[in-house]
Amino acid sequence: MKVLVTSSLYPTPGAPKVVGGAEIFVRRLVESLVARGDAIEVVRAASLPDQRAERHNDVDVYSAPNRNIYLPFTEQRSAPVRGIWHAIEDWQRTADVVGARIDAFKPDLLHSNNLSGLTTAVWKAAFDRGIPVIHTLHDYYLTCPRCSRFSNGRACKHTCLSCNLLTLSRRSATRHLSAVVGVSQRILDIHTELGLFANATRKVIRHASALGPIAPIATPPSSTLRLGFIGRLTEEKGIYNLVKAIEVLPPSSVRLVIAGHASDEIKQELRDLAPRATIEFLGFVAPEKFYEQIDVVVIPPIWEEPGPIVVADARAAGKPFLGTKFGGIPEAVARGAKGWLTEPDPESLAASIRQLLSKPDEIAAMVKQLSLQKNEYTFTSVVDEYRALFAGIVESRRSV
Repeated sequence: MKVLVTSSLYPTPGAPKVVGGAEIFVRRLVESLVARGDAIEVVRAASLPDQRAERHNDVDVYSAPNRNIYLPFTEQRSAPVRGIWHAIEDWQRTADVVGARIDAFKPDLLHSNNLSGLTTAVWKAAFDRGIPVIHTLHDYYLTCPRCSRFSNGRACKHTCLSCNLLTLSRRSATRHLSAVVGVSQRILDIHTELGLFANATRKVIRHASALGPIAPIATPPSSTLRLGFIGRLTEEKGIYNLVKAIEVLPPSSVRLVIAGHASDEIKQELRDLAPRATIEFLGFVAPEKFYEQIDVVVIPPIWEEPGPIVVADARAAGKPFLGTKFGGIPEAVARGAKGWLTEPDPESLAASIRQLLSKPDEIAAMVKQLSLQKNEYTFTSVVDEYRALFAGIVESRRSV
């Protein structure tokens, strides 16, 4: 099968930028498809000026030049400047690089992922050439210029007027889709409740871990609970609420280990929120190194987190998690992931952590269950589901 994949970011040696889990997932999927014998090309949004095409791990990766007032995924801009950027983004009509690659590569279908910097014009380029389009929802780009449905410190329950206006063209373009994939049922429901994808095949394909087996490390009993946070250190991810919760606990009872990029300014800001707490910043590390150093993963988002990969990675690493009741996290627990759910505010987080401190045997039992539990849903399962969906859409198009 020949598939053209689009993604806002796709890390390679020449353009290694990574913002979230979506681009890591896309590269894993692409390289897995190539390993299965599929022919794949990738088009990403240029994250650098004059970004050239690359060949990386048997995949040709092309970069679509930016036609906006600044490159995506750069430093924060003022609200008026961001408004202009989003207005231009929403009404972008051309996708020359995607069209050129469709004409040259002649794919069986186009699989789009995050769209910032590329826009829904990639769908029209394929649709006009009779190529079916499958889109995976990793964020809320189609209903929110910020892509997060998060504003003023809380998750948006409704789509505001400005978001409606700035995403009008995006939502209209969904008529070009043959199928849409949600990385959780929750993200798919939020979009379908707004009337999107009425004529497209809809499917949930959840994340699975790509981590290799992690041998359990015996650690001596300790009265200090090692909590871990991995990911972007942003407000919607809940890191500030978590640090505030740690501050009200006895200083010797908890150690917080944070993995992910943290500027000196953010480190100081977090330490100022919890001056008595023990906080360790690991920076960017291999996930295996992170999980070796913790007892429980904390996943505390205060937005509708679409489908955090950390839930799957925690299970693969044999670590239980404490998560908030947002997005795809409750679904993971309902499907057998080992963890506890809590409300996202600092007081509730602190109360839940106190409960964990009072029940060390429960944590130990959960870790043992994870070590004995065979995870049937692996990244190979994810690849199987995507290939089956791709084949079904292509076959149905041919039969028509």
